[in-house]
Amino acid sequence: MASLQSLLKPVSHPLISPTEFFYDFQRPLRFARLLSLSVHESRNSRQLSSRGFRIRSSIADTIGHSSDAPVLSSSEVLERLRASRENLESQQQFLAMYSSVFGGITTDPAAMVIPIDDHMVHRGHGVFDTAAIVDGYLYELDQHLDRILRSASMAKINLPVPYDRETIKRILIRTVSASKCRNGSLRYWLSAGPGDFQLSSSGCYEPSLYAVVIQGKPPSHPKGIKVITSSVPMKPPQFAIMKSVNYLPNVLSKMEAEEKGAYASIWLDNDGFIAEGPNMNVAFITSDKEFLMPHFDKILSGCTAKRILTLAEQLVKEGRLRSIRCENLTMEEGKKADEMMLIGSGVLVCPVLQWDEQIIGDGREGPLAQALLDLLIEDMKSGPSTVRIPVPY
Repeated sequence: MASLQSLLKPVSHPLISPTEFFYDFQRPLRFARLLSLSVHESRNSRQLSSRGFRIRSSIADTIGHSSDAPVLSSSEVLERLRASRENLESQQQFLAMYSSVFGGITTDPAAMVIPIDDHMVHRGHGVFDTAAIVDGYLYELDQHLDRILRSASMAKINLPVPYDRETIKRILIRTVSASKCRNGSLRYWLSAGPGDFQLSSSGCYEPSLYAVVIQGKPPSHPKGIKVITSSVPMKPPQFAIMKSVNYLPNVLSKMEAEEKGAYASIWLDNDGFIAEGPNMNVAFITSDKEFLMPHFDKILSGCTAKRILTLAEQLVKEGRLRSIRCENLTMEEGKKADEMMLIGSGVLVCPVLQWDEQIIGDGREGPLAQALLDLLIEDMKSGPSTVRIPVPY
């Protein structure tokens, strides 16, 4: 295993200024393709402030009819991107981005773009993963790296040349360092890369690596939530176990829940067994204090869920849990549980108080879900070096 010093050594991927981004004529092929999409486009037009809306309206008025659309210079494109982004009332703040396309890191949100002919954009041929940043440490980065590499292999995405696992790891750490972020998340993608608009990736000249650092808050204790049973078909196992960017079923499942006043939807597999949520695993505490979680053979192998399985052993030693098992559960069995919880890097351990019309347990946050959350937060803040990597700011 590589030493900590080797992982933290400087990498030859500098901070890129907006000027360098748009005027690096040493790589004309790459930059000619950067008629691009912002990685942090608002997910909801209602997030626009009144000022931001006026700016967009002004741009629309300037363009007028499609025949009047102006041809913009690179500097004008950057100026308009910056004006648009500065006036978005987004819940997320993007602090730094790495791109193998321009070979460096930018801290200017207006320059956090990807080529529109990248096959991840128009074909969904890409995989991704996320690691939490907690008090200046990256949590479970190695575990998430292992998973994205497995996903990339399943998606037939090679690593960009000359990248290998350790190089990618150093780049990710360097990106967090450049962002100055001490609490948040690091999200990163491996893509088939830019090239054309064909179906196959055979025309892509090389795969791409992207990473973005998102400002966040220290881990906290979430309140109990309501979930529903999803009517959106879940992905077949071949795709469910791969963390790809093909998330339309997940998106529709989440939106279905929100439309019905719930936090998330729960999928059942083709055999009627409980599967997972749109981006989290699900677990239960039975009346005889067994901790149960569905098998990972048809669903995504959650890094946080697997860590919880390990941490839960402490509760067994204390006599608060009788056993820990992964097994198939029906919806009826799940709804009869004393406690139910969603588990994932975004929600940590979130108690479920109601599933459809069924109240779970006594309808309050259960003590064992809270105990598991406490163990996870403690692990994120002071766990072993196998799960925590310091960021050299």
